[in-house]
Amino acid sequence: MVSRVPSVLLRHRIRIEPYLADSAYGPRYGPAAEDVPALVDATPRLVRAPDGREVSAAATFIAAPDLDCPPGSRVTLPDGRTATALTVARHTAPGLPVPACTEVSCE
Repeated sequence: MVSRVPSVLLRHRIRIEPYLADSAYGPRYGPAAEDVPALVDATPRLVRAPDGREVSAAATFIAAPDLDCPPGSRVTLPDGRTATALTVARHTAPGLPVPACTEVSCE
């Protein structure tokens, strides 16, 4: 039985600075998580942002189910581009032989 996405499938490495809150000087981020295993798809696609807007996501990635990446987090992709996490979906299927993972779409 598979409980989480196998690490052998997470071929890319990304950097995540988790969004904390807005301040008078702009967004605040927590300590960066370096070298985070992920599988990145750089194909643009339309997604619905938390505020209801339809926006074009520049990249989508999957990572471990316990990933700390709230919407608004700053993500550095393998090619060096910096993106902002738009949507975060946690996929689980308790009792089924499918992997749990976190899917993040970035602007």
